[in-house]
Amino acid sequence: MSKKNKTDSHAKTKTDPQTLPSTQINSSAIMLEAAIGIVKRANLQAILLYVDGLEDIADLDSLDFDGPMHIILIARSQESYEKALMLTRKVVRVPPVSLTRTGQIKMAVMLSFSQRLLFPGERFVFLSGLAEGKLDTMMMMEVGQEHEMFQSVDQPPLTEHIRRAVFERVFNMALELAAEGREGKPIGAIFVLGDSEAVLEHTRQMIMNPFKGYDDSERNILDNEMTETVKEFSSIDGAFIIKGKGVIVSAGTYLLPKLVAEELPQGLGARHAAAAAITAATKSIAITISESTGTVRIWRQGMLITEIEKAKRGR
Repeated sequence: MSKKNKTDSHAKTKTDPQTLPSTQINSSAIMLEAAIGIVKRANLQAILLYVDGLEDIADLDSLDFDGPMHIILIARSQESYEKALMLTRKVVRVPPVSLTRTGQIKMAVMLSFSQRLLFPGERFVFLSGLAEGKLDTMMMMEVGQEHEMFQSVDQPPLTEHIRRAVFERVFNMALELAAEGREGKPIGAIFVLGDSEAVLEHTRQMIMNPFKGYDDSERNILDNEMTETVKEFSSIDGAFIIKGKGVIVSAGTYLLPKLVAEELPQGLGARHAAAAAITAATKSIAITISESTGTVRIWRQGMLITEIEKAKRGR
């Protein structure tokens, strides 16, 4: 081999990433670069990025947060959340629960939609991965085209009469209950948010209401001290009725309306029928937890908006 060929071979060994040890290759940076390229070439509007999946937070330096592309950072840990907020205000905090990759995407998109960071018709790329792992999944989507994930698009804004903070608190609490259960046992529950006066016209109390007689300020779902109280009462049969501003009206409440909306998807039982019926009869939103599967579902106007499955053990 000539001296020139030896030099060329040596140079290729130093520069070709295919010859580098896998420990030296930042796979999340490669995925991020590819996602940015797709957004530009396909003329998409946004990129949603699961920050906890980055191998190096410095990879975010390659993003232009002031440019025309909307960049929404999804953070799971407190550390990632704080770092993300230093770069942009478009940050969505998701609860540290075990979900499938699709479940993670659905959860993050639903919260982004609730916070009005995503809008109908927008197209975007989502970068995600395992809860405790690196980025490994890229999905290009359009709000309104993914029927399973965005059935709410043709409906009124998800939180038009319900504080976004209230919806997000109950949604996150439902995800936590679905993932953790209560005292090691799976939990089935239903939360009905908003239009509480109309909702109560279609209910009867199954047990003594544990929230009756307390001042509104002492029974607001946004109070962190209420979290454990609500989780404790979640094992009671019946629904939680919650005002749009977060005040818990009752627990252990039986929902009476008959289903007059679209037929339920196959395999869903009485809890889901009640959620569909109450949201068809009132301007409320219902969030249900399936006791058998741990799936969290959101209901509006008698229809299933979306469902989020928890990860199976070992995934």
